[in-house]
Amino acid sequence: MTDTALSSLPAIAKTPAVTAPTTSLTAKTRRRRALAYLQAAPLALVFLVFFVVPLALTLIVSFWSYNEYEIIPAFTVQNYIDVFEGCLNTADACTTVRTYLSTLKFCALTWVFTLVIGFTVAYFVAFHVRSKTMQMALFLVCTIPFWTSNVIRMISWIPLLGRNGLVNDTLMGMGLIKSPIEGLLYSDFSVVLAFVHLNTVFMIVPIFNSMARIDRSLIEAAYDSGATGWQTLWNVVVPLAKPGIAIGSIFVITLVMGDFVTVGVMGGQQIASVGKVIQVQMSALQLPAAAANAVVLLGAVMLMIVAMTRLIDLRKEL
Repeated sequence: MTDTALSSLPAIAKTPAVTAPTTSLTAKTRRRRALAYLQAAPLALVFLVFFVVPLALTLIVSFWSYNEYEIIPAFTVQNYIDVFEGCLNTADACTTVRTYLSTLKFCALTWVFTLVIGFTVAYFVAFHVRSKTMQMALFLVCTIPFWTSNVIRMISWIPLLGRNGLVNDTLMGMGLIKSPIEGLLYSDFSVVLAFVHLNTVFMIVPIFNSMARIDRSLIEAAYDSGATGWQTLWNVVVPLAKPGIAIGSIFVITLVMGDFVTVGVMGGQQIASVGKVIQVQMSALQLPAAAANAVVLLGAVMLMIVAMTRLIDLRKEL
């Protein structure tokens, strides 16, 4: 046997020892990926059936034609033209723009009040309540309103805010007013009040979850460095609670933008909103027009969510 042949023997002998672990590792990786896909399959199927399919059907129906008697499965963009009718031809805002401005007004006011209340409650529970049992009890108190339907909770405000309700009777009995206040019920005030009542808990929970993960040593270090309570709150707590604030804001904004029950009940069927327009069109069986409005609303909400996610990278923060 020549020297060349002898020198090639170690290389040949080592080849199986190198490739065998690599092959085994690749097989394990494939099994792990297959197991991960198998575990995610049920949730993916639910997501597909209850989100993707209805959304796709809504998009398809939005391009159908209709008349007073039937829905015609023929492609048309007239429904979207009707949504923005008059928005480019007049100096005044069109109906769609005014409706969206009204909805955005409710959305902004509700977001501000729920953020202030939710942040305050979450801060108190996270940093001032030491007992886990008491924290759970306080969260239970926050969730008690959800034991009843939204409609019942809204109707409960009517005896309080009505013209002859408890608030007006109390103020008149105390001599603070001479005649009932008309704007307490069936007004923008009552709509915002109901929104805040219904949606504050969606701001409390994610903010509390973010605050609960804050290392208390960071707060102690801030105090040791001479920071005041407000400086510690603004420079330590608020930045670390941004993921919870962003998630809570997404919840509140999406719920308010598509709501029509609260606006209808608390507004006395006199206040316009995007959700209310869609509900009226569906009641009149104008399903393609309602689908077009729903697609436009979805686009507007998605733009707002994208804008919020640009301010904070939720994946990085979480």
